[in-house]
Amino acid sequence: MLGVVTGTVTGYAVQYGRPPTPLPPLARQDLATPAPLAANDATTDRTINANRWDKADEDLAKKLLDAPAGAKDAESGYESPDEFAAHYYESPERGFTSLVDDKVRRIATASWKEGEDTYVDVRLLQFRDRDGADGWRKGQSTYMRQDDFAGNDGYALAGVPTDFGRAWLGKTKQKPGYLPIRTGRVLVRRGDIVMDVGIVNERGDLSEGEIDDLAKKQLERL
Repeated sequence: MLGVVTGTVTGYAVQYGRPPTPLPPLARQDLATPAPLAANDATTDRTINANRWDKADEDLAKKLLDAPAGAKDAESGYESPDEFAAHYYESPERGFTSLVDDKVRRIATASWKEGEDTYVDVRLLQFRDRDGADGWRKGQSTYMRQDDFAGNDGYALAGVPTDFGRAWLGKTKQKPGYLPIRTGRVLVRRGDIVMDVGIVNERGDLSEGEIDDLAKKQLERL
């Protein structure tokens, strides 16, 4: 054992006394960096941060699904968290708090009416990170099984892992004197963006196929 230890120490001592071996040259030694330019009318946040830009930083509203031909009352654009909470939560205060806690970054929304009885809302919510996006998606998914909403556990979408999202087709609901209503919803996380698609049919005529088709088209845009 002493011989082994002595040999090891001697080897380190010899190596320590030798001059350092120079590293091989870089494959490209003439890495060109664009010279800084003065700002002008064409300067944008993207041109300033070109080396740090990510596809997720592009215009989120442009990723929204376009309303189909013949759709009515089509609108699209951005909503602030408080506007979104006021429109889509039974308790806007709690909804706003939930969005802020999950660090929502921006919300893009598109809506339209098809025919006389179908209403569609497509929402893209981008968060500061994936944890926030997944937390919000899971929170929304949790109550979908309640009778006041879909009333079931939903089903998996083709090509979407169950840990990333699900779809729901609610039961037909009808009150005396009113037309039957059936709703569908899709919640899918992709990176730090949550796709939230909602459909309401005021004739009770809605199928999983219609929900899947809409979800597939929006996922292709993302």
